[in-house]
Amino acid sequence: MRRRSLLGAAGAALAAPAFAQADWPTRPIRLIVPFAPGGSSDVLARLIQPGLGAALGQSVIVENRSGAGSMLGTEAVARSPADGYTLLLADLPFAIVPALQARMPYDVERDLVPVVMVGAAPLLIFGHPSLPARNAAEFAALARARPAHYTYGSGGVGAASHMMGELFQIATNTQITHVPYRGGGPAIQDLAAGNLNTVFVTVASAAPQLMSGQIRGLGVMATERMRSHPDIPTFREQGIELVAEHWWGLLAPRGTPEPVIAKIAAAMPGVLGAAGMAERLEALAVIPKPDGPGPFGERIRQDIARYGQIARSRGITAQ
Repeated sequence: MRRRSLLGAAGAALAAPAFAQADWPTRPIRLIVPFAPGGSSDVLARLIQPGLGAALGQSVIVENRSGAGSMLGTEAVARSPADGYTLLLADLPFAIVPALQARMPYDVERDLVPVVMVGAAPLLIFGHPSLPARNAAEFAALARARPAHYTYGSGGVGAASHMMGELFQIATNTQITHVPYRGGGPAIQDLAAGNLNTVFVTVASAAPQLMSGQIRGLGVMATERMRSHPDIPTFREQGIELVAEHWWGLLAPRGTPEPVIAKIAAAMPGVLGAAGMAERLEALAVIPKPDGPGPFGERIRQDIARYGQIARSRGITAQ
């Protein structure tokens, strides 16, 4: 049987529900975060939780189900009833994991459907203050002069922070030693302690260390500087052609009624535009992007292709 594409599902009519769509929702909605509490996905989920609940007229309950590189929580959603009462807050690793895993407990095309994007944040390279480089271009020059001497930490093989390091090496023709950790938090802590030279993460992941001066931003993978940290130059300003974002968005089990998906997607702009939300998102350098199922699905498709190609070309597989 021909597999239905992720994007095709976003615009296609879905199966008729066994309940009255006009009455949805009539009970609380679970929002599953496939990572441990305290990370950027968890923080963002709890930021949108009250506003989304108010817009839909029911409580939204955030449930953390971490494990297996986000696959545990994602599988829980993929196997849930397609009735709109279980949603997934996915992020960039959702598009990376399929490139690394020979076998997965779910299929991103067959089992899940995009609902609405929430936001995106540019990725940065952060360095320890002892690093003799003031920006990303200077660090690249150091790395070219001493291949494999300098290090970058990540949240594990195949994590977004790992893939950003691979993209940086490709763009700058450098060799930097990858040091994987069991999560991004320990990598950032080791950078702050001086045990690493660099990490590639979002401001949301490294805000305390950045604000305290324990680490410093060397460059941002965006087309323009961040309003929250205008002193950090873009990669393009430094002659490095590399743009990358970390995104977050809601997905649902395939078969979720189209009117339910449309109702959630229609609510998100108001949630992100609520009083005080702009300031809270800007503090995390998260840009609101409430793109609906079609554009969000296209973003996922493009990133699956991009990071799949990187994994294959660099010989990266799950460990």
